[in-house]
Amino acid sequence: MLKFYFTPFSRSTGVHWLLEELGIPYEPVVIDIRQPGGVPESYRAIQPNKKVPAIDHDGTVVTERAAICQYLTEVFPQAGLAPLPGDAKRSAFLTWIVYCDSVFDPCLAAHAQNIDYRRSAFSFGSFDDMMANLDKQLARHPFAIGDTFSAVDTQLASGIHFGINILKAMPATPVFEAYLGRCMARPAFQRAMEREGAAAKDVTPMSF
Repeated sequence: MLKFYFTPFSRSTGVHWLLEELGIPYEPVVIDIRQPGGVPESYRAIQPNKKVPAIDHDGTVVTERAAICQYLTEVFPQAGLAPLPGDAKRSAFLTWIVYCDSVFDPCLAAHAQNIDYRRSAFSFGSFDDMMANLDKQLARHPFAIGDTFSAVDTQLASGIHFGINILKAMPATPVFEAYLGRCMARPAFQRAMEREGAAAKDVTPMSF
C-alpha cells in the first residue's frame, strides 16, 4: 500500500490530485505542518526537512513533488499521465514538471511575500518573466505540454489555483481562467478537493 504524507491545501495538493488521477489505492497520512511547535521529529525519518508531500511505496520513500510525479507516472504508466522515454513530448514533460518547483513556486512565494530581490541573484528569476512564460505556454495549448492532460497539469493548475484564489497573488487572466476551468472540471480534482476539505478539519488553519 502506498502511503501519502500531506497537508490539506498546501504544496502537496497537486500530488493528491495526481493520486486520484492514477486511480490507485493509497493511505493518506495527514501532517499538520502549521501546528504550534512544528511537525513532530518522527516525521524527519520520512522527510528530512519535515516538509510535504512525501510518499512511501512499499518501503520506497520519495520526496519532492517533481520526483514524486516522475516516480508515480513511471511506476503506474497505464494511466497515461506522462510521455514515456522516447516520446517526443518527454522533454517538455520533464521541463515543466521541474519548472513548477524550481521557478513557478519560488517566484509566486517571493511575490506573495513582497520580497524585493534582484532576479540575477536568485536562480528562479523574476515573477514577471514567469508569468509571461506561463501565459505564452497555456495560450498555445489546452494543457501544459500539449493537447493532452498530464501529471504536469496536476501540479501547475493546483499552483495557479492557489496563487489566484487563496494567496490572491496572481491575476485571474482569461488564459489562466480557461486553463483552470479545463483542469478543475476533472472528477479526480473534485475527489481530491473533497478529501482535502475533510482532512482540513483536523489541522491548524492557514494564516497569511
